[in-house]
Amino acid sequence: MTGRMGFFLLHGVLLAAIAALLAWNLGNGYVPLSAAEVWSGLIGDGTETANLIVREIRLPRALLGLTVGFSLGLSGAALQGLLRNPLAEPGLLGVSSMAGLGAVVAIYFGWAAYSDLLLPGAGMLGAFVAVGILFLLAGRETGVLTVILAGVAISSLAIALTSLAMNLAPSPWAVTEMLFWVMGSLKDRSTTDLWLSLPFMIAGWALLLSSGRALDALTLGEETARSLGIGLRGVNLRLICGTALCVGAGTAVAGSIAFVGLVVPHLLRPLVAHRPSRLLWVSGLGGAVLTMSADIAVRSLGTHPEMNLGVFTAVIGAPFFLYLILKTRRIMR
Repeated sequence: MTGRMGFFLLHGVLLAAIAALLAWNLGNGYVPLSAAEVWSGLIGDGTETANLIVREIRLPRALLGLTVGFSLGLSGAALQGLLRNPLAEPGLLGVSSMAGLGAVVAIYFGWAAYSDLLLPGAGMLGAFVAVGILFLLAGRETGVLTVILAGVAISSLAIALTSLAMNLAPSPWAVTEMLFWVMGSLKDRSTTDLWLSLPFMIAGWALLLSSGRALDALTLGEETARSLGIGLRGVNLRLICGTALCVGAGTAVAGSIAFVGLVVPHLLRPLVAHRPSRLLWVSGLGGAVLTMSADIAVRSLGTHPEMNLGVFTAVIGAPFFLYLILKTRRIMR
């Protein structure tokens, strides 16, 4: 599947999976709806109940799963290309935790009540801080272990400060809101959340997808990339800003959803001949498939209250990360 035809076939499979997951999301839930009822609800010609369920509850949740998943998968592939490290991922490197901390700080100080833009803005600021620190380390050509340890330190600091904010929160409502961002979820999201985060995520997608050729060149080393006319300073800036926009905006509306950016690029990399430029787009699509599938799974488990999406992805992703570490150790021997 590494040729041109295979590449297009992979796109077709992923897009078909996204379409199927969208259809399932709109038709299934506590109140099952037929295909005709879903269509009527989408165009506003259905019953009042069908219109409300489809357009105000299920459609925003499904589209947020698609856009947030795309952002996480794309960001993971971009970070792995930048750091030349298959273990790099926004969650593992502290980007998601810092973005969540930014959102928690906005809630704690009441900034989110003044403007709808302050919550995603605070999340993106936290993501910028985390990615900037990692970029400084990567620019010094540090080893994989150092980068991962730096990510653990950033994540630990963000978690500690988040816990402090929750401990000093002025009201139980504030604690509940903070827990939402820490655990991650797509439930009870509205079209307002979708339209608020989408422009920032689209800007991040454009920055990351425009860096494909540079990431291909970086696989040959920085000196070779420079000789090919790649401006590394500009590329690094695009990747930092793109990752911060994607992860910050996604975390601001859905909380912290871990390991999507780690699992998806690793699974799809062999199918695109290990080319970073091709991996970017398919990792975004794969991230959307994984996030939407995981959200369907938490809805189907039947637990009360519903399991948070971030908890579910962590349960799946943590063993996968351990497997990658063991696999890397065997290769290095």
